[in-house]
Amino acid sequence: MKDGQRYCVVMPTYENAGTVCRVVDSVIEAGYHLIAVSDGPHDGTLELLERYGDRITLVAYPVNKGKGHALSAGFAKAVEEGYDYAVTIDSDGQHSADDIAVLIEKSLCNPVAVIVGKRMMEGVERPASSGFANAFANFWFSVHTLRRFPDTQSGFRCYPLSYYGRMKPVTSRYEAELEMLVRGAWHGLDIIAVPVKVYYPPEKERVSHFRKGRDFMRISLLNTVLTFAALFYGYPSMLVHKTGKARIHCPENCSIGRSGGAKAGKKERRRQAV
Repeated sequence: MKDGQRYCVVMPTYENAGTVCRVVDSVIEAGYHLIAVSDGPHDGTLELLERYGDRITLVAYPVNKGKGHALSAGFAKAVEEGYDYAVTIDSDGQHSADDIAVLIEKSLCNPVAVIVGKRMMEGVERPASSGFANAFANFWFSVHTLRRFPDTQSGFRCYPLSYYGRMKPVTSRYEAELEMLVRGAWHGLDIIAVPVKVYYPPEKERVSHFRKGRDFMRISLLNTVLTFAALFYGYPSMLVHKTGKARIHCPENCSIGRSGGAKAGKKERRRQAV
C-alpha cells in the first residue's frame, strides 16, 4: 500500500432531521471530512445540512432515489475530491464516530478489503425485524459467495474507492448494500468484520425508511438474480481471483495506536483522513 492514502466519511441521509446534526457534529469533532448526500428529503434535513457551509461537502438532489444511489453519488464525489477510501455512516445515530478509527485502522492493514463494522448486540434492544433481515441477508450472502459473514446489513463500512468509486450498483435502494458486498467478493476483495458499538433509540423514537412489503420484494428479486449470476460469473470469478491473487496479511506492527501510541495513531489517522 502506498503512503498517504486519504480517507473521508460518506453519510447518505433521507429524512433524519432529528438525528443528522448529531451525527455530522460527531464526525467533524472526530477530525474527518464528511461528504453528506441528501437523498431528496422533505423534513428539513437538507436545510440543516446547508447550515454547515464549507465545513462539509454536500451533495443534494430533490427526488428520493434510494440509499444505493446516494452511496454511489457520495463515492463519486469522494473520488472527485481525491480520496482513496470512504467510511460510510448512517445518519440515524446508530453508529459511533469514535469507531471510524477502528475501521480505518483495519483498512490500513488490509488495503484491498471492505471493512464492515459488526454491531455488538450484547445488551442492546434490537428491533425484531432488523434481526430477521440481517439473518436473511447473511444466508444469501453465503449462497452467493460461498463464505459466511456475521453482519451483512451493517451500513458502517470502509470501502476502497479503487473499485467502488467506479462500480455502479444494479439496485438503488437498501438492497444495494448487499449487492455491493457480493460483487466485491466476486471481484476478489476480502470482506472483513470488526466489532463496533451500536445504539438503537427507544421504540417510539425510532425512524425507519424500510418499506417492509416493497423492499422485501426487491431484496428477494435481487437474491434470485445474484444466485443465477453467481453460477455463471461469481463462482468462476472468485476462483480466478483466489488462485491469482497474493493475499495481503497484516504485519505484526501494523496496528496503530497501541502500546502507548494511541494518541500518535489517532493523529496519523486524522492526517490521512484530511
